[in-house]
Amino acid sequence: MSDAEVRGLVDHLFRHQAGRMVATLTRILGAHHLELAEEVVQDALLLALQRWPFHGVPANPSAWLIQAAKHRALDVLRRRALQDRRAPELAARLLADATAGDAAEPTVAAEIVDDQLRMMFMCCHPALAHDARVGLMLNVVAGFGAREVARAFLLDDATAAQRLVRAKRRLRELDVVFEMPAPDDVHDRLAAVLDTLYLLFNEGYSAHAGESPVRRELCAEAIRLARLLAEHPLVDRPEVHALLALMCLQAARLTARTDDAGELLLLPEQDRSQWDRALIARGFAHLDRSAAGDVVTSYHLQAAIASCHAAAPSFERTDWARILVLYDRLLALQPSPVVALNRAIALGMVHGPEAALGTARPLDGEPSLRRYALLPATLAELHRRAGDGELAREYFQRALTMECTDAERRFLRRRLEQVVGVGEAHVGERTTS
Repeated sequence: MSDAEVRGLVDHLFRHQAGRMVATLTRILGAHHLELAEEVVQDALLLALQRWPFHGVPANPSAWLIQAAKHRALDVLRRRALQDRRAPELAARLLADATAGDAAEPTVAAEIVDDQLRMMFMCCHPALAHDARVGLMLNVVAGFGAREVARAFLLDDATAAQRLVRAKRRLRELDVVFEMPAPDDVHDRLAAVLDTLYLLFNEGYSAHAGESPVRRELCAEAIRLARLLAEHPLVDRPEVHALLALMCLQAARLTARTDDAGELLLLPEQDRSQWDRALIARGFAHLDRSAAGDVVTSYHLQAAIASCHAAAPSFERTDWARILVLYDRLLALQPSPVVALNRAIALGMVHGPEAALGTARPLDGEPSLRRYALLPATLAELHRRAGDGELAREYFQRALTMECTDAERRFLRRRLEQVVGVGEAHVGERTTS
């Protein structure tokens, strides 16, 4: 393998395995040593980058990484033995676990035994605020950096980083036990777990930065974790099935979201024959299971909206009136600027772009959306449809100053060229770091 291929493999394994590795080490070492677990996982990945180009990639790269991380943690604990009275005990645990070899993939039986799910429920400690719980889970379990957490919450990088530091310090102070909480506590913490999986899936479905607008591995991981929840009687609840329905229905469209050249395709342009019918069927099955009980969550409403798209034989025959009604209910339940923007798009499909602009323009002053490229892009598209090329140009240019994926940037440039001329399309554009 070339150096570039090794780097690509290690990056792939980081996205797929880092969260599991940190969770496994935290199970052995305890929450007090969460930062040690993160540190040695990073060390194992760096070691792979150094060794694999010269010695070859091992037959089981994931097992190699976890064993390397365990041995690195063992070395650290041995050095700490004189200062930390618990270090010898933890080292013995690590040694026993390492010599036992890599265990088989965790399964769900009488209790949730997946280390990542245990980690997620541990991160939902009542001493942490809801946003701190979700941000910590995205960082520790999903491997999001502070910048990715900031994007998920529409925050600046420094604020997100400070939240993560405070949350980890609080868990360390509490010395939280790495185990599933009591059944009553599980239900109290479930909302934050579901919100984390939702944000994890969203980053995969519509990435904030990078080359591709789609990150399939994040979508797959979110669905895997949600299925573990749905399959366990302790947390087999309607809202879990509603979220899983939403994920399946959205993931069914992933292949059609880009063309063969990796260019972004919007819903009207997508080839619906490429939609995954098996995933759509699974989504409708979970939507049916979510109907148990009398509580309707935001996930129920979003899944219902996704089902309208999945059921439509074409874009033109989409039931936009039904979608608008569902967005009305969603906005009443979850009055956020992002939901309001999505409702404005649906309103425009039913009553025209001028009606949509009447509700979308006031969102332009929302502080939480000042980094959200979809807001000026949506305003630009609505003005374009309304025949106002000048305002469409201004909003497309503003969207191009914001952070987005390379494919989204190319899409915005193409739209801008349609309303001004190729020669003017790059006027005022700047790149973002």
